[in-house]
Formats: sequence, structure tokens, C-alpha cells
Amino acid sequence: MVRYNLIQIPVLRTLLTNRWPQLIIRALALAGFLLAILAGFVGTPVGNRNFAIIMVWIAWWALLIMVAVPLFGRGWCSICPIPIPGEWLQNGTILGPLKKKSGFGLKMRWPNKFRNIWLQNVAFTVLALFSIVILTQPRITGIVLLALILIAVGTSFIFERRTFCRYLCPVGGFIGLYSQVSPIEVRVRDTSVCAGHKVKTCYTGNEDGYGCPWGIFPGGMVKNTNCGTCMECLRTCPYDNIAVNLRPPGTDLLQLRGRKLDEAFKAFIMLGSAVVYSVVLIGPWGALKTAAFAVGSFAWWGYALSFLAFVYLLLPGIFYLAVRFISQNVPGKRKPLRMFTEYAYALVPLGLAAWIAFSLSFIFTNVSYLWSVLSDPFSWGWNLFGAANSSWTPYFSKYVPAVQVLVLIVGLFWSITVIQRISGERTLSEYKPWRTWPVVAYSAFVTVGLLWLLVG
Repeated sequence: MVRYNLIQIPVLRTLLTNRWPQLIIRALALAGFLLAILAGFVGTPVGNRNFAIIMVWIAWWALLIMVAVPLFGRGWCSICPIPIPGEWLQNGTILGPLKKKSGFGLKMRWPNKFRNIWLQNVAFTVLALFSIVILTQPRITGIVLLALILIAVGTSFIFERRTFCRYLCPVGGFIGLYSQVSPIEVRVRDTSVCAGHKVKTCYTGNEDGYGCPWGIFPGGMVKNTNCGTCMECLRTCPYDNIAVNLRPPGTDLLQLRGRKLDEAFKAFIMLGSAVVYSVVLIGPWGALKTAAFAVGSFAWWGYALSFLAFVYLLLPGIFYLAVRFISQNVPGKRKPLRMFTEYAYALVPLGLAAWIAFSLSFIFTNVSYLWSVLSDPFSWGWNLFGAANSSWTPYFSKYVPAVQVLVLIVGLFWSITVIQRISGERTLSEYKPWRTWPVVAYSAFVTVGLLWLLVG
């Protein structure tokens, strides 16, 4: 498979190894994050006039789901402001690293039984259940953002490295899942060089950089899922053996190693959440939106239980039956649960497409609010950039449905391609591709449902 090492470009190599560009971007992101928290608490309660709502759930979300994740994978994680204060505290420096051991905290190891993304799955689900309130009430957004940063700081003080990012962050879980479609990867150039390097400075650190904050040994990395693209391995490798490759999109989805049930379930959680959001926020059933908003009421409990049943039982349950049907016709014996895990990765392109299509429904409709909140972030009568009184103007309204259709169709056909590739692996090498029709039909049915909900 053809790859091009972007580090060969001198300017890009300088930007990635020098700490200052990353620090500047991180500082700006942290400033914006803190401003969003402040706006959530002291700004106007009107959502479409509050900096926290517009900057986080319109501007940031648009860049994340439509640009950062599809193109750069976990690139956002390298500049995310949430873990930065805790990381600075843990390392004892802002720019560093220091030659002597320093920093604060207990630096305990994360328990082995929790070294997976099940807690991230639960965290995302909890936020999803309250999302209607979070997305519309600035104060709740401020509370959630503040809670995330406090939990990250507390985790950094107790545990080593970026434990919060890898095992707890509700955003990091789905970024890791969808980073597998990215055309960018950080990998070693020659694994034999890593095998012969006994010190493993990419993991332990040296005077040029920290040991991998994510606790990953680059020499054994085969997927983007847990790589935070922080570039510390690039700075610490004494043999120039780290590459930042440009590769065919979706390469990780065809990787035999590293398929796990927790990640497989994340695919259903994300796909199911996109469907539920489309039903509640865009569908014609106003009672559902009212129920989702009325947190704690009898109607909300009905909505919450329905959400959980759909995401954790119905979607994966039907998929399991489809895979079980396939397993009965496979040469040799293949455990249905293992096949369920393998085939679930084929839903990653469709899930990402579903989120992009859903996001298109409200991003271009509401992005014009951005200009007014930048000029008056707290709605205190400021007019910093002369746009405080700008009127709401939806953008590209007549083109959005066509783009949504295109995105979902591309996602479906991409998923079908991955399904067929998975069907040819290992003992399935003699397997006829047309026999994957139950999983293909499942993907097609979900796509048709999303087209009906989003485009009508």
C-alpha cells in the first residue's frame, strides 16, 4: 500500500518537531474553552446569542466532525484544551520537557481491567441522554465543560500520562473510532530499528521530549485509535524512525489486528445516536423533542430507556443476527461474536457519514450566529468586530439536502466495500461476497432511514 512520509517536507517537519507552534495553538484553544465556560455562566441565557453554545456546538463541532476527524484523525487531540492544565501540572512545565524529573501527582497506573473504552462509551451515552438540554442551555454547557476540565486535571494528578484522554474522555472515544478513516497516520518507518533500540525513548522520554503521553509504543502501533498525534515520539526518536504518512483513507478498517468488542459497540453507539438525534431534532415528532428536553420527567425516562434500548440492544442485536446468519455459511467454524466484532468495523464509514449528514442540517443554518457572538460573546452590548447586530442568515440551504444525500451514499458504499474486504479475510478467503447480503442490507436500511429523516 502506497504511503508518503510527510516528514520529508522540511517546513512540515520543523512545524511538527518545534514545540512553539503547538503551544500557541493549544493556548488559543484553552483561552477559547475558558471563554466558553465563562459565557455559559455569565452570558445571556439565549442559546443562539451565547458564545458557549455557538462556538462549541456549531463552530467547533462543524470543524471537528466535518474536517478534523475525517482528514486528520486524532489531530484535534494534539491541541485539545481539556487535558492541557492537568498535563502542565503533571509535567511541571508548560513548554519543557525538563531534563530532571519534575511535576506533580501520584502518577499511578490505570487499572488493567479498565484499559478499554467501555467507560468512554458510558460517558458518551450519559452526555447523549442529556444532549438536548446541553445543546440549548448555556449554563448547562458551561457546567459540562468545567466538569470535563476538572475531571481531566484530577485524573492527571492521580494517574500517569493522558489517562483521561485515553480511557475517560467521551469525545476521545468516538474521535479514536473515526480516526481509522483518516488519510493521516503516525507510524514507525522500520520496526526492526525499534526492536534493536533497548531504551525505547519514544515511550520513556528523553531530553528532547516526553514519553508517549498516551502510553503507546509506536513500534507496535497498527491503528490510529489510540495515537493522539502529539508528536512526542517524533521528537524523542534518536534514529529518525517516525513517519507521518499520507495513506489511502480507511486503511485501519482493513487491519486484522486490534479489533475489539468495546470499539465495535462504539460504532453502534455513534450510529444509533446519529439516528436518534435525527429523529428527535429533525423529525416531525414534536413530542419526542419535548420529552428529551424535560429531564427527570416521566416522558424523559421513557425517552432515555428507548434511547438505550435502541442503541445498546436493537441496533447491535439485529446486526448480530445478520452476522450469525453469515457465520452458518462460512467454511470452518467461526464464532458469531468474533465475526460480530469484525464486521462492526464496516459501520465506521456509515456512522461518520451519518454524523456529517446530521450536522449539515443545523450547522449552515445557524453558523451566521457566529459573527454576532464573536462581537458580543456575553451579550453585554459589546461590538468588538462590528457584527453584534448582524441578522440570522442561513447559508447554502438549497444545497444542503443534495450534499447530505451524497455523503450518506458515499458512506454506504464505503461500508459495503469494507464488508466485502472483511469477508475475504482468514478462513473467509473462499467465501462468496454475495453471501454478506444480510450485513449489506442492514447498512442499506439504516441509510434509507437516515435519508428519509434528513432529506425527506
